[in-house]
Amino acid sequence: MGCGHSVATMSLFRTQRVLMTTATLMALLAVFGLVAMMIDDRMLLGVSVWTKPVKFGIAFALYTATLAWLLDHPHRGRRWTRYLAPLFAVTAIIDVGFIVLQAARGTFSHFNTAGDPINHYGQIIFASGVPGLFVANLSIAIILLRQRIGDAAITVAMRIGMVVSVIGMGLGYLVALAGTQVVRDANGDLVELAGGHTFGANDGSSGLPIAGWSTVAGDLRIPHFLGLHAMQVLLVVAALLVLAARRSPWLRDERVRARLVAVVGTGWAAGVAITLWQALRGQSIMHPDARTLLVGSVVATVCVACVAAVVGSARSATTTPQSGVVEDDHSRAASTTASPASAVSGSISH
Repeated sequence: MGCGHSVATMSLFRTQRVLMTTATLMALLAVFGLVAMMIDDRMLLGVSVWTKPVKFGIAFALYTATLAWLLDHPHRGRRWTRYLAPLFAVTAIIDVGFIVLQAARGTFSHFNTAGDPINHYGQIIFASGVPGLFVANLSIAIILLRQRIGDAAITVAMRIGMVVSVIGMGLGYLVALAGTQVVRDANGDLVELAGGHTFGANDGSSGLPIAGWSTVAGDLRIPHFLGLHAMQVLLVVAALLVLAARRSPWLRDERVRARLVAVVGTGWAAGVAITLWQALRGQSIMHPDARTLLVGSVVATVCVACVAAVVGSARSATTTPQSGVVEDDHSRAASTTASPASAVSGSISH
């Protein structure tokens, strides 16, 4: 299995060199940032100046590697994606590169209105790169939504995941709604920010460990994070269902797995919407009000009921009417080939 993963990864480096090189650079950046956090004690809004580069490095490494895996499958529109993939990679490097530069300078990367030349011209380049990143991602999503990649479950995971991921990336533009705020950078200088991710308090207020999400106000980073990584989550769910099908005959029908992935994807999208609703109302994820709890409970109940219905129907279908005995494993083996499992296992390695 490990050898297969290595071969698949090397194949991706040959066929999707730009995206995989970018993913590798992002992963190395995350490692560098973790080391820098241990030797650089400068703080920005209560956390290490290297926290944001680490988070962005990990996020882009995962997203870019997943995109490379998807684009490596045969698909219509290759003449477009062969240009869109490098555009995504270049704009991602510009985006994260400026974040690293500002971290090294001990100041803010996003919405920093300081008038020094480095920040001034950096913000212009940064503001040009981010829309390019979004447009490239949106264009790739539109192309891939028309494709079938792997089995039905993987295709559903890809389609729902791409839509939610594009929405999640777009939510980053809502930070301007938080209004301006004046804060101190790691050098002790006052900086005016033209936006923020916290609603109902200033950025840097009390937050959860590691994630840093606000525990006292609404935080736009939560729906942004959940949306951006929906595709990885759903592909992992599809992979786990393939593995579970080895022991559960009723999961060997790819249509059953596709329905389960669709339920999870719908529930995940609803979670993004609920956390966005919370954030815009200035409500911390740690202190949901009655309306949030009610909506969340309804969504959870509907999802559980749908899963139960799919599972019940699938189990009934694998039971012979005459004897009520589950069909022999070998009679169902033909419905599940090795290719979906091996295809999904490649995504897990990323």
